[in-house]
Amino acid sequence: MSVSIKSPSDIEKMQIAGRLASEVLDYITPFVKPGVTTGELDQLCHDYMVNVQGTIPAPLNYAPPGHKPYPRSICTSVNHQVCHGVPGDKLLKSGDIVNIDVTVIKDGWHGDTSRMFYVGEPALQARRLCEITYQAMWHGIAMVRPGIYLGDIGHAIQKFAESQGCSVVREFCGHGIGRGFHEEPQVLHYGRPGTGLKLVTGMTFTIEPMINAGRRDIRQMNDGWTIVTKDHSLSAQWEHTVLVTEGGYEVLTVSAGTPPVPAFLSQAA
Repeated sequence: MSVSIKSPSDIEKMQIAGRLASEVLDYITPFVKPGVTTGELDQLCHDYMVNVQGTIPAPLNYAPPGHKPYPRSICTSVNHQVCHGVPGDKLLKSGDIVNIDVTVIKDGWHGDTSRMFYVGEPALQARRLCEITYQAMWHGIAMVRPGIYLGDIGHAIQKFAESQGCSVVREFCGHGIGRGFHEEPQVLHYGRPGTGLKLVTGMTFTIEPMINAGRRDIRQMNDGWTIVTKDHSLSAQWEHTVLVTEGGYEVLTVSAGTPPVPAFLSQAA
């Protein structure tokens, strides 16, 4: 496994790309409301990235092996959609939850992040799932420091999510990131402590758990991209790009509108 270790100069560029990715989510926040289509959100994000930021939307025409090119600039996964939801004519209604996943390229470097959004007022179960998933991501991030193992991150996420009665999607994971959209290593959101790759300073990767309210089983829709829960239960996801530092970690996908860290971390600090 060849893992890219970022230099101080590389890290500066990734900090910029990460902030810009997060600022796209800041920008789109007021537009996420009942009556808007996911296609309209995609167009707004695309125009902001290209015309205002001068960034490239990494998902647009992205074609990993075995897939046709992705046709949009962001992913919008609504309710029981787990990930890679393709924006289109779907009209958002009050009570929906939607994950918006943004990856930008700035000066050859990638920034990748996603957030959950409430459309109007969500049901209690939907709000709880989004909050659990956010905390699960942070349980994983809080583990990051030199000398720990990827399995420690996955175990922390899985242990918390399952303690809340939720399940962790196994088929998709976080990933290394830098000049490449998807680099090594793969960052699983489940696992056993002390297993997998040992972390060293300068690694950059995403932590992006997909947590289901029901069973973890999933299936792919006919568009070749959109993933949904098999049992039609709600699914949520949050994502940050993280750097391993000498003293622990730095979250690179931070901007003015980034949600605060959960109470369990702020109290610990």
